[in-house]
Amino acid sequence: MPPTDPRQRLWNPAVETLSRDALRDLQWRRLTRQLRYNFEGSAFYRAQFARAGAEPGDIRSFEDFARLPLMDKADQRAAQQESLDRFGNPFEFLACAPREKIVRIVSTSGTSGRPTLYTHTAHDIAVINEMHARKYWRAGIRPGDIMLQAVSLSMFTGGLPLSDGIQHLGACVVPVGIEGGTDRVLQYLDLTRPCALLATPSFGRHLIEQAPERAGRPARDLGIRYFFCVGEPGGGLPEVRNLLAEGFGARVFDHTGGGHAFHGISPDEPPERASGMQFISEDHCLLELVDPQTRVPVEQSDGAVGEMVFTFLDWEGTPFMRYALGDLIQLWDAPPDCPTPGRLFRILGRTDDMLIVKGVNVYPAAIQDVLAGFRPQVTGHFRIAVDGPGPQVAPPLGLRVEHGAAVRSDDLPALAAEIVRACRTRLRVTPDIQWLAPGTLPREAGKTRPIERTGRQGGSDQATASSSVAR
Repeated sequence: MPPTDPRQRLWNPAVETLSRDALRDLQWRRLTRQLRYNFEGSAFYRAQFARAGAEPGDIRSFEDFARLPLMDKADQRAAQQESLDRFGNPFEFLACAPREKIVRIVSTSGTSGRPTLYTHTAHDIAVINEMHARKYWRAGIRPGDIMLQAVSLSMFTGGLPLSDGIQHLGACVVPVGIEGGTDRVLQYLDLTRPCALLATPSFGRHLIEQAPERAGRPARDLGIRYFFCVGEPGGGLPEVRNLLAEGFGARVFDHTGGGHAFHGISPDEPPERASGMQFISEDHCLLELVDPQTRVPVEQSDGAVGEMVFTFLDWEGTPFMRYALGDLIQLWDAPPDCPTPGRLFRILGRTDDMLIVKGVNVYPAAIQDVLAGFRPQVTGHFRIAVDGPGPQVAPPLGLRVEHGAAVRSDDLPALAAEIVRACRTRLRVTPDIQWLAPGTLPREAGKTRPIERTGRQGGSDQATASSSVAR
């Protein structure tokens, strides 16, 4: 008989409250088993070991392990194509589990190219469910609570896996999906009266804007007590979180983790010293940091910044090993006043979204944070106009920014000057602002791509803050 209190099976203090040394021992035991499993089950991983001139028995320390080659999405897609060519399916070359054990295939959203696939066995699904349940329990969700899922449900790693994890907790999921559009989401918010909403921060802002007209009442009257940010940066930025919290009258949590082993959620009361998410799946995921340019390992000291590299532990289907995901993160030790265990991390942005302006690294999420502080004078929607592939950008950095509905044209030059000063002070970059009327930019429900490759950046080719307002 399962325990009557779901908390007894969803929160395992023997794992989540381990000391760093005890957790490291657990990770090492699982890593050594995983390396042997990967080597024996996958031709791709045997080739990775061969590139390093090693076999699993040669890996006797975490330092030895860090000498194995990294893999990234390009490698995964190449392996996926080779598998199609050799075996007639997209997973056999990379997946380690035999075909009869694979029970689910999900994918990335595919916004930046061809989707990459993830294979799961029943064991992997159980691990994913447990990680999602850990996150939502920490936030305060309990059996009987209703959660409306307003993210893409079609093959996406954050679609079905999120639904399964919510049900594993014992809560009730309303998997509306965003494919039906804004009105359908608002309709099911009214019909099912959920206490929690899962959506991108962009779509959350869109609902706040649209609810008075399309739902007949402000967003804070929709009954949402929890807003979970998914799918894109922004939920960890104080200004964005405050905007969502005030707009919905809800507690706002940033969280990450779909159909894989890396999961995190922001504490209910982030400590002042280091806001961010807590890494809650270290028993199933080994984290490394590397320099995004040189790929040299970065020591995980307090405040360290590097590209995230993860290795799945105790995994069967597609157990990624030293996978460089392309996310730049900053890592901290949890301070003594943090109410829940787990190291803290903040996703600073995608390494392929990083722009370099006169030697200064600039991320769209940082610009979003600056602009959020100027609401309601701006809507918060913007695009970065870049000429060429980047990351090097010739100054000035072009920003296309929507002004607020109540802002007069005569006030735009002064507002632009304030935003420029804020960017110069906080980001060390001086942007050139092109004003857009409210509603000009599309309100995307999925991941918003904040960088536009325009072929026109800066100088006389771009309208300036004082000379043009795009209508």
